[in-house]
Amino acid sequence: MIVSWNWLKDYLKLEMSEAELTEKLTMAGLNFEGAETIGEDRAIDLEVTSNRPDWLGHIGVAREIGVLYDLESSYGKAEVAQSGPAIDAQLEVVIEAEDFCPRYIARVIRGVKVGPSPAWLADRLTTMGISVINNVVDITNYVLMESAQPLHAFDLAKLSGDKITIRSAKKGEKFDALDHKVYDLLESDYVIADANGPVALAGVMGGASSEVTESTTDLLIEAADFAALPVRTTSRRLKLRSDSSYRFERGVDPEMIDWASRRCCELILEIAGGQVDEGSIYAGNKPEPRESVTLRYSLLKRILGIDVPEEQVHRILEQLGNAKDSHDGASITVIPPTWRRDLTREIDLVEEVARVYGYDKIPADKAVKMAASHKSDEDRVRDKTRMTMIAAGFNEAVTRSVVSQAWANAFQGWSTAEPLQTSVPMLRGEDRLRLSLMPSLLGARRSNEKVGNQEIELYEIAKVYLPKTGTLPDEQYVVSISSGKDFYGLKGVIEALVAQLNPNIKVDAAAYENSFFEQGRGCQLSIDGKQLGYLGQVSTQTAKSFDLQSVSTVAEIKFSTLQKIAQLIPKHQEFSSYPTMSLDLNMIAEEATTWADLEKTVTQSGGELLESVEYRETFRNEKKDGAGKKRILFSLVLRSSDRTLTGEEAESARDQIVAACEKEHAAKLLG
Repeated sequence: MIVSWNWLKDYLKLEMSEAELTEKLTMAGLNFEGAETIGEDRAIDLEVTSNRPDWLGHIGVAREIGVLYDLESSYGKAEVAQSGPAIDAQLEVVIEAEDFCPRYIARVIRGVKVGPSPAWLADRLTTMGISVINNVVDITNYVLMESAQPLHAFDLAKLSGDKITIRSAKKGEKFDALDHKVYDLLESDYVIADANGPVALAGVMGGASSEVTESTTDLLIEAADFAALPVRTTSRRLKLRSDSSYRFERGVDPEMIDWASRRCCELILEIAGGQVDEGSIYAGNKPEPRESVTLRYSLLKRILGIDVPEEQVHRILEQLGNAKDSHDGASITVIPPTWRRDLTREIDLVEEVARVYGYDKIPADKAVKMAASHKSDEDRVRDKTRMTMIAAGFNEAVTRSVVSQAWANAFQGWSTAEPLQTSVPMLRGEDRLRLSLMPSLLGARRSNEKVGNQEIELYEIAKVYLPKTGTLPDEQYVVSISSGKDFYGLKGVIEALVAQLNPNIKVDAAAYENSFFEQGRGCQLSIDGKQLGYLGQVSTQTAKSFDLQSVSTVAEIKFSTLQKIAQLIPKHQEFSSYPTMSLDLNMIAEEATTWADLEKTVTQSGGELLESVEYRETFRNEKKDGAGKKRILFSLVLRSSDRTLTGEEAESARDQIVAACEKEHAAKLLG
């Protein structure tokens, strides 16, 4: 924000030096960026934070200086003599999009003489770096820079009909802007329209069809409040940036709208002549009254570590525009001003008192009571997950939430709904909120392969966005993994991760067919019957679509499920001091029998003596076993917690397992 030194002097006495003022403003949060001399004025560049749109006008900056130096500041009442016909008998304003435009004020001035601006007005705009056009347009820009309230002047004779409508754009509608370019509008854009169509892109730019020129004699002056998000979306999509859109994107003071409208009319009458029609049209709702906020004096001491005199607290809050509602010896209750939407909590008032009173008055060694914070359970599970993945040799990746349609549709295990589309692509072609992280990790894998990296073990903890009808998407955290390990190697990593969080939990796997995975090499993971996620070897077709050079295995699991099973308080468990007994089993089964199903049967039938089961190998021999058969070799580890096992006990456990496998899968033990 560029401010003019001479302009600030219209509102209060500046008897301090520029260096002193800019240092004090910087300490209060209005950072000094630089200054230069333009003509007989000084242009001071101040960095305005997004929570202080009131600083985007000279009145707001002057008000802040008045608080810092305990000076009176004023900016007049903007009184306008009205001598024309009643405006509401000639013009109607209709707001169809009330959520976008809560209020709109229109005034009409007739008989103006459009021409060059006086030197003082032109000089001030030049100091601000704003082009001088004609007296009417220059006045709207002047009032904008004075009050931070955008305005627009229409040539009344060029408007068709007697009604102005604030509405959303129609499908396929076009708009001819003041920059004399034609823009294609979407239904998410908003326009100011007359009987023939859009005459302004609301909050962004006026239209060429109603532009004020030297032949203009009658004006419609617009002052309004437009919602920030739609203005920002339209401005960015069309690459149309203006001083008006910049302020609407940050919010305007609803009580300043009418003052700015009257101020604009006042200056036009003074500089361009004419007469103002009787009254004004106020369409929409009056601003809601602000909620009161209470500040306890004891909190100031606890947060800042120093005592701030009560009278100083009152002075600071009142000069900042807060209206005193009540107070006693322990607290003060105020109603924040309309231009300070960021003042909603007690801690906001603490910050205001601190910055105005002066951070330099708080000693560096002042003791402030603090309580130790602790990590949430979610953070602790996330930390354990990261440590386990790092220990397993994986690097954490960070990928974009918005992807191409092809990537968004590549894997739809979590949801088969059409992915949500953003109005503004993050990159060209990337405009879908992802349903899975796995495509993004394969993209990262491809990038690493192209630069010759050999070990590409990646994981990411991030959100997927699952569409829900008529509401915001279901945002879920998942842990996604891409590995050069084979199917069983990555399954072991997931089992190790689950074991780190809860050693008593077992991961179950069931066959899962999806074109993203190689046939017979995909599974759905679960814990106690509840879905955990997916695991599979990337199919040849998928690898080709991602331009991968090597075989890759991927997995994706729900972070919420990991949270539910996590044991965050470690528990001691005695290890058995008795020896184990290992057995190798070679079973012949039908081709359709999966290791996951066989392992589940072995685990359930092994009883308390079965400590672990480990897959070894699968091989086929049609000559010996016949077509459609395969041999599955796996190992059992048996152990008792209170005795050394005998050979008979081990054989009994083995026979029990073999019998269960034969019953469930028709699998037979080979000698």
